[in-house]
Amino acid sequence: MCGICGVWNYASGAPAEREVLRRMADAMAHRGPDDAGFYFDDTAGLGLGFRRLAIIDLSAAGHQPMANEDGSVWLVVNGEIYNFPVLRAALEARGHVFRSRSDSEVILHHYEEHGTAGVADLDGMFALAVWDSRERRLSLARDRVGKKPVYFYDDGQRLLFASELKALLVDPSLPRELDWHAFAEFLALGEVTGARAILKGISKLPAAHWLQHDGRRRVTERYWDWLPAFRASNGTRPETEWIADIRSALRQAVARRMISDVPLGAFLSGGVDSSAVVATMATLSSRPVKTFTIGFRDARFDDRGYARNVAQYFGTDHQEFIVEPETLRDLLPCLVRQYDEPFADPSALPTYYVAKLAREHVTVALSGDGGDEACAGYDRYAKALRETLVDRIPQGLRRALLSPFSLLPVGAPGRKSACRLMLNATDRYVSMMRLMPAEQAAALLTPNVRRLLDGDGAAAIAAALNCAADLDPLSRWQYADGRVYLPDDILVKVDRASMLNSLEVRCPLLDRGFLELMASVPPALRLSGGSGKWLFKRALHGVVPTPILERPKMGFGVPLEMWFRDDLAAFVREVLWDRRTIERGIFSPSALQRLIRAQTRRRQLTPHLWAALVFELWCRAYLDAH
Repeated sequence: MCGICGVWNYASGAPAEREVLRRMADAMAHRGPDDAGFYFDDTAGLGLGFRRLAIIDLSAAGHQPMANEDGSVWLVVNGEIYNFPVLRAALEARGHVFRSRSDSEVILHHYEEHGTAGVADLDGMFALAVWDSRERRLSLARDRVGKKPVYFYDDGQRLLFASELKALLVDPSLPRELDWHAFAEFLALGEVTGARAILKGISKLPAAHWLQHDGRRRVTERYWDWLPAFRASNGTRPETEWIADIRSALRQAVARRMISDVPLGAFLSGGVDSSAVVATMATLSSRPVKTFTIGFRDARFDDRGYARNVAQYFGTDHQEFIVEPETLRDLLPCLVRQYDEPFADPSALPTYYVAKLAREHVTVALSGDGGDEACAGYDRYAKALRETLVDRIPQGLRRALLSPFSLLPVGAPGRKSACRLMLNATDRYVSMMRLMPAEQAAALLTPNVRRLLDGDGAAAIAAALNCAADLDPLSRWQYADGRVYLPDDILVKVDRASMLNSLEVRCPLLDRGFLELMASVPPALRLSGGSGKWLFKRALHGVVPTPILERPKMGFGVPLEMWFRDDLAAFVREVLWDRRTIERGIFSPSALQRLIRAQTRRRQLTPHLWAALVFELWCRAYLDAH
């Protein structure tokens, strides 16, 4: 795992500023503490930078930026390519000669054969940049599901790119003006989605896209989509065949992610997904798997017992850590800065701690992330499926019957469900995904800011649902989550938290083959009788202990409500009732007062308070510090 960056003065051709590029790379030293490298093509105005976390081929032969034989093509890449042995064999058969064992060099030779279109052949997690001096062309690409990030800035004169926003911002000339549409997304969803970034003029390369720039024109294209796999759903195969294929795909995905020249382990929550990964690792490893679990004093959020049972069953070398809220006062500002953009998913906290614990013992960890999206595991899928029954009632009649509930106070019993049931099918699912309803988000803001907000912050989810309008409801929801929630929440959380600890995290359940296989499973076998992951769990019988398969689902939750009342109460007041926060003019002072006072008795406002706290800390890190 690594950090990449670059500067291309494509309009002027002036040499890239060496000091700026070095500072960009240094800003990401946590992504690659083992090595740094640079390449400059002063005739073209280009510079590439790299920070390395050595995983495969630890020798100097794996150093980047990496060139082809004649030095006409240069590469920097962040990530791992799991099918590199197969690609390498094919390239060697065509006469390519390799100087290292690294997967990075395979990408370079593959580009020589296939150009940018060859990125579709890469299975793995990656963000990469290729400079082709023969064509005077810079290409960027990002993996299918969006595990590895790429930020870029293009003002019509030059293009800068980096793995992290903070690396771009070492250049003082870049704008630091809020993108109000992105801010609306943050309030609606707790994250900034797709190609937009929180700062105006800065963009992100979306998952499963490549970008080409030849100095005159920039072109971006999607090279993979999950949609065809859902459309290929096959309801005629016997269940036994599906189970055999799922077991085979899981084993292959885990095996490919166990290739490493450094110590390797796994996150273990005691849930179905992480237990499936650890169980498979145990069958493939000749020594005990190293496993890592995070817990809390509050039993409602603590699943160390489940994880401990799995660890004992498979004989793993198990480590645990309890998160104490008193440590968060110092951690939160650092963690908020690491996430580059405002990010209101509180599970970033335990993700950071489990990555920190793992890094004390290993350099690579496998995780169960992606299992809920791939196998239909979220509880909301069953709930949303039940709610489709109301679509038999004309929407106008539903509104007439249920509208009195909307007059009840926020948090009143039945209000939230009634308001959702008045909506059409698309808007109903969007409402499930919102951090807070639009009217509640607006109530947090000053009148000036409300006037600046541009559009519905949850539009990305509706757009993804509409792309899959021809699918059954469950497949639509899974597809939309794969397009928005997975890359912009789940994988952002894992990437930033792990990289802050210089830990590489690999996700077998996001393997391309596994994803496409599970999408082709009939929806009635993905979710059956209100039980998510139905067929996946059937495939795990005899592999994972039965009590784990039958336990109630427990998300990666955090006892924020209790912390806000007790350990973090003073810290929240200090930040949100501070002169800087008030004078910033974004949040309404009266709304902040109500939030702070109400926290002791209205737990449904916890997400609102957390979002306000995170955003203010982000402003201090990214706006006030410059």
